[in-house]
Amino acid sequence: MEASYQRFPTVRIRDLKDDFLKFELRDTDASIANALRRVIIAEVPTLAIDLVEIEANSSVLNDEFIAHRLGLIPLTSDKAMEMRYSRDCDECDGDGRCDYCSIEFTLSVKCTSEETLDVTSHDLQSSDSQVVPVDSIGHDPDIENFNQKKGILIVKLRKGQELKLRAIARKGIAKDHAKWSPAATVTFQYEPDIHINENLMETLSLEEKREWVDSSPTKVFEINPETQQVEVVDPEAYTYDDEVIKKAEAMGKPGLVEIYGKEDSFIFTVESTGAIKAAQMFLNAIEILRSKLDAVKLNFGSDEADEQFGDLGAHMRGGF
Repeated sequence: MEASYQRFPTVRIRDLKDDFLKFELRDTDASIANALRRVIIAEVPTLAIDLVEIEANSSVLNDEFIAHRLGLIPLTSDKAMEMRYSRDCDECDGDGRCDYCSIEFTLSVKCTSEETLDVTSHDLQSSDSQVVPVDSIGHDPDIENFNQKKGILIVKLRKGQELKLRAIARKGIAKDHAKWSPAATVTFQYEPDIHINENLMETLSLEEKREWVDSSPTKVFEINPETQQVEVVDPEAYTYDDEVIKKAEAMGKPGLVEIYGKEDSFIFTVESTGAIKAAQMFLNAIEILRSKLDAVKLNFGSDEADEQFGDLGAHMRGGF
């Protein structure tokens, strides 16, 4: 029987804002890091407009364009994890029109002036104060300058034109459609481990050192003005482009610097669309990943798993 071991990944937060999160993930491997990235991007649920019933539309855009633009407006989705998928809702038999699985929006705008009227996400009226367009958070229509704050543009109307509709927002994941994606960007990189050969570096003149430092497209190195030594100032700025390595070889100094990616340490950056705060999006992804692993463990204990996975299923349960 092969020896096995269990890792205990650790996370250290570096930067935390409502729409941005940067953290270190250590003591694990690339498979877990990439699984986490994919779950954040494609499987954390949010709310988005999924059904549009248009009563009146005399704008220049046809109904399909309007519906598509409405679907791409990010909605605050803090309660998405608690809601049901419309296909699984037994309250409305999958119709997707009940308080357990949907939120209703209405929009009714008519242009009566000579000036062009912008119809924006501010004009959407929600049946739930917790689910509103992201750019409408904290906006009060009674405030005098509310209309001066630009929302997400849906369509422009000229005098006499009208748009009146009803829309239903439902829970979904980006694996089904990009409009449900909670993330604008999720990236990770190996944490660089940079070692400068000090003996070789001392054989370079000050001008050659400057030339070598400048060969890096990003500011990873700099020359200390007092000691004239080349120092690593920002290792994470290194983009694995190998430019400094090629420059050292061109200068006849191979081995001047050695750069490796730590295979068990990753730096993540997560940017939210605003539908869910970046930190909550990360926690939701962890919960979803955990539930997936629990499902795998349960399946490995079944007769169907023995047929499908054979000896591997027995091994997972501690067999030989």
